[in-house]
Amino acid sequence: MSNGIPGGRTREGKGDAMETRNRSTIFTGLVVDIEQFDVRIGEKGWHTFQIVRHPGGVGVLPLHDDGTVTLIRQLRPAVGGTLLEIPAGRLQPGEDPAVCGDREMSEETGLSARELVPLGYFYPSPGVFDEVIHLFLGTGLSQGISRPEHYEEIAAERMPIGEALRLAASGEIRDGKTIAALLRAGNVVR
Repeated sequence: MSNGIPGGRTREGKGDAMETRNRSTIFTGLVVDIEQFDVRIGEKGWHTFQIVRHPGGVGVLPLHDDGTVTLIRQLRPAVGGTLLEIPAGRLQPGEDPAVCGDREMSEETGLSARELVPLGYFYPSPGVFDEVIHLFLGTGLSQGISRPEHYEEIAAERMPIGEALRLAASGEIRDGKTIAALLRAGNVVR
């Protein structure tokens, strides 16, 4: 039985030859759950792991026809301040990543894309999270009205893609999904 995670991973302890036992959910939260289980690591025996289960997310790098990109500055309580990042959001159960990306970009920036070019996916913190983030490049943009969630504090910032890449390389952009999207978009945009 597959749970739809890219790369063929399974949570049942089958498939990728990962043998598990003693599975239990030790925390159920608003966004994430924490599962604890034992994993057999070859001849080294059984070892206990705690994994944060996350529904996954999507990020979109909006690229305008003039070579500029729109990023957002968003309050992130987990880091105690704001981060400059691509529009992004959490996947709903069974939701197509492109549908989620289009919705989040529209809500957070008011932009809609004629095309969402897939930039692949990545695991932002595979040591403890099972989260998968899907990335897209949004092109053929048109401007509408942004409608962020009532709890979001967001400001859109438009800049040349070269400037965004410089900010990522210098460490001024510290959000992993944004750095990954900019890096991957460089392979598509020349």
